[in-house]
Amino acid sequence: MIIDSHAYCFMPIDSAAGFASVAEHMKWVQAAVAGHHQPILRIPGRTTTDATTLTPDDKNALASLPDLDFRADHREGRVLWTVDGQHHTKYWFPPNLRNLEFTPQSLISEMDYAGVNLALLHTDPSLGRDLAYLAKCVQEYPNRLRCMAPVDEWRIAEQTDGVIHELRLAITKHGLHAIKFNADLAYINSKAPWDDGPYRPFWEAVESLNVPVFFTLGMGRSNAPVPTGYLQEQAVLTRWMERYPNTICSLTHGFPWRCLLQDGRIMFPDAIWQPFENPNCHLEVCLPVRLGDLFDFPYRDLWPVLEQMVERIGATQLLWGTDMPFQNRFCTYRQSRDWIEKYCTFLSDEDRRQIMGKTAARVLAKTLDGETGTTGDLASG
Repeated sequence: MIIDSHAYCFMPIDSAAGFASVAEHMKWVQAAVAGHHQPILRIPGRTTTDATTLTPDDKNALASLPDLDFRADHREGRVLWTVDGQHHTKYWFPPNLRNLEFTPQSLISEMDYAGVNLALLHTDPSLGRDLAYLAKCVQEYPNRLRCMAPVDEWRIAEQTDGVIHELRLAITKHGLHAIKFNADLAYINSKAPWDDGPYRPFWEAVESLNVPVFFTLGMGRSNAPVPTGYLQEQAVLTRWMERYPNTICSLTHGFPWRCLLQDGRIMFPDAIWQPFENPNCHLEVCLPVRLGDLFDFPYRDLWPVLEQMVERIGATQLLWGTDMPFQNRFCTYRQSRDWIEKYCTFLSDEDRRQIMGKTAARVLAKTLDGETGTTGDLASG
């Protein structure tokens, strides 16, 4: 059983997609594109530029985004913006993404071709917040897809009851299976650590829903040098796990890989392993999409990275994810399997089975209870 713990489905990027307007959604898209490491290209000519014109220094300051006619180019499958009459793009989306959307049918076709049995859909503000759409994706492929509930992290501290109500609807009415929490977005309107204080009622509601939480950790609000800010966010996570010992969690994307690069190598601070002393804490193995522009398939320079993850965390707490369709910028879906399954020969057969599906099946097991013919298949690996 091969389970991809990190995939997406989304409506055309220039649709409202659950926001109050297309314009509101496109602000989130612009901020996401601006903050990404892909190079900016001038169109035509494809020359790169260092111009950082899309957003001010604070990428979360949506209200102060410059007006550069940021727009979707459906014909070429990309976004465009204009500065002084010159058009620019950045391939945040993989090239030629049809209609700038990624449908469940497209994902299932990719899964079938790559031999992936089940995928867990993630959410992000840049890709929409439409609960009905996400639920429909799962309903069309109930044996192939699971989905997280989106959370407006920036609203929790000030609109706690409203966010809790929306979350309960996502899980109990729309039948979604997990919760996505982007920690950095919680700091947009609040400087309080997200594990307690004004967030406590929200987390108590999460605990009562009995579904796993998938965290994306950033650098927090401190001005500490990298990777100190990330380690401080891990400390917040550790406190959260102590407070909610019955809730399973996982860290999306793995670690902040580019922040850990030193002279072309990933160097781990020893403190980075501490949260995984708690067996409820899991980590996504998702390297090609984050580092595929720096290392070539089959990612020989990254094999020691995975080996350390297995040694320090254990394969039973590691789960494979791809960030589909975004990983298609750098490799095929099949290659995102092959680099682990065919080339990392230091892995035992059981390590491979854990990483490629069994760990994810255990993380999702509570959400699958009572679904005929599904729970047993996943649990068996």
